[in-house]
Amino acid sequence: MRAYLDWNATAPLRPEARAAMIAAMDVVGNPSSVHGEGRAASALIERARAQVAEACGALGADVVFVSSATEGCAMMLAGRGLSCAALEHEAVTAWCDASLPVDAVGRVTVADPGASALQLANSETGIVQALPPGLAFCDATQAVGKMPVAFDWSGATAMVLSAHKFGGPKGAAAVLLRRGTDVPAMIRGGGQEMGRRSGTENIIGIAGLGAAVEASARDLANGVWERVAQLRNILETALASGAKETIFVGNGSARLPNTSCIVSPGWRGETQVMQMDLAGFAVSAGSACSSGKVRASRVLGAMGFDDGAAASAIRVSLGPDTTLEQVDRFADRWLAQERKYRAKAA
Repeated sequence: MRAYLDWNATAPLRPEARAAMIAAMDVVGNPSSVHGEGRAASALIERARAQVAEACGALGADVVFVSSATEGCAMMLAGRGLSCAALEHEAVTAWCDASLPVDAVGRVTVADPGASALQLANSETGIVQALPPGLAFCDATQAVGKMPVAFDWSGATAMVLSAHKFGGPKGAAAVLLRRGTDVPAMIRGGGQEMGRRSGTENIIGIAGLGAAVEASARDLANGVWERVAQLRNILETALASGAKETIFVGNGSARLPNTSCIVSPGWRGETQVMQMDLAGFAVSAGSACSSGKVRASRVLGAMGFDDGAAASAIRVSLGPDTTLEQVDRFADRWLAQERKYRAKAA
């Protein structure tokens, strides 16, 4: 039986999101129409806006729906000349000067918050950053749903999140934008989303996003991710006991509760991923947006790992559905493959 251990790439669709999306399919109106059918469609969007605001410590007026976190990053970063660190997602580094310093444990130094972009949590290592007051932009894509996020308290001018990272559908995301911030619309037309993003809204995806973020907030409140963190720790303890050379990036730092970045020096990450796939486990060698590219991890390189170590990493990311049996089985199979690699390399 296969085990899905790649939750940071995308989380399985939550039943709450599926139900909300199915219901939204029967709503026929255009949200911009003033008749009853249009108002019904608009009500779905406003409900989701309220759900995002409640889950993320914001006001409904702060929430702008977009198609993806990548679009949200472009909307907030294009032409602004902000700085970021090299360990940010490509959706951020594409628009920023990746010159902010990173130390050996993955902490980023931000000298000028008002001219900087900073992720809240890293997708590959799970390392969590402390957000400085007045930060211009925060990528919270990996954090929302796995740890408490409060936009109002963060001090950030803007924040982005993506539905499929917390059990919503792919193709739906949101930007949280502090009130009074002037951002020119990238997509112009009918003036939807308070003039920030024109185009008829994807009410099915937005409804799924709202239901998923509400359910995610409930899981956090109920301690679900504390159990996930225990499983992650069990996994790392098992691997460390059987493979002494293994490095767990970020171990000892504040991390997402589900993420383990495992470096096995010399054993290439893509080889590990393929071998684990054949054994029935879905893991990755880095961010899903670049997983098809055979190269050393930019994130680990920014932290000072050499190319050999940075190319020998995999990411195992667990979720609420992960079981102890799956973790134990993965540890057994990974250690068996690791022993074979070391015997051949000797």
